[in-house]
Amino acid sequence: GPLKPEITITYIAVSAIFFNSGLSLKTEELTSALMHVKLHLFVQIFTLVFFPTAIWLFLQLLSITPINEWLLKGLQTVGCMPPPVSSAVILTKAVGGNEAAAIFNSAFGSFLGIVITPLLLLLFLGSSSSVPFTSIFSQLFMTVVVPLIIGQIVRRYIKDWLERKKLPFGTISSCVLLMIIYTTFCDTFANPNIDLDKFSLIIIVFIIFSIQMSFMFLTFLFSTRNNSGFTPADTVAIVFCSTHKSLTLGIPMLKIVFAGYEHLSLISIPLLIYHPAQILLGSLLVPTIKSWMVSRQK
Repeated sequence: GPLKPEITITYIAVSAIFFNSGLSLKTEELTSALMHVKLHLFVQIFTLVFFPTAIWLFLQLLSITPINEWLLKGLQTVGCMPPPVSSAVILTKAVGGNEAAAIFNSAFGSFLGIVITPLLLLLFLGSSSSVPFTSIFSQLFMTVVVPLIIGQIVRRYIKDWLERKKLPFGTISSCVLLMIIYTTFCDTFANPNIDLDKFSLIIIVFIIFSIQMSFMFLTFLFSTRNNSGFTPADTVAIVFCSTHKSLTLGIPMLKIVFAGYEHLSLISIPLLIYHPAQILLGSLLVPTIKSWMVSRQK
């Protein structure tokens, strides 16, 4: 359509989010985040190993129910997705958590996802197709890494001006994200052949919220144990980065792996629901997590 999402979203919007992050992030925080290996390992193992495996086990139980099988396959694809390139960072920033760690894990997880997500999809769903790793990798590099570096370089020159002006970086990122979600919904529901019953859809929405709540609670419990070695700010980054899944990377990746597949639109639906749900749930929990973090830091 006139919005041209294949250009405006795929390149401009994602680049804008990361340029925004690069501009607003203090460089010294990013370097200190690099050394926090334990946190990065926790997030990546939870997201790319524990999450898809747990979903697969859960789906073995659901397979005997009358829920649409393609929606269930879609739930499995959600489990295989890498961390998001934006929403986890925006929510971590809103709470005042370890934003640098959230950015590092989003970027690093996205790169891991280029290789690991297609392999996980093949492992759990048995989809066989040749995935053009080089083109996805180069696109990610251009839309994630390059804008982040440019943002950091620009920040060095206008640092004082930025600190005086206090620009609404969070609001800008949220608006861009809203545009990404809107165009993806338009794209999926433009397909007239969606064979979807209301019962399956309502159950899937309920399951998605339940999964998110359970996994957020689980990561919170693990990262606040006495011997975990994580600060309250780290816990905030862990809770959001470990449980959030990327729509911006996920939809293009599904289109590549399931190219020409007649049930692609149905498989995409759980991811389309999961993404707005994680933002909605995260936004509702921001005040609670913020007050918890402040009281713990005191």
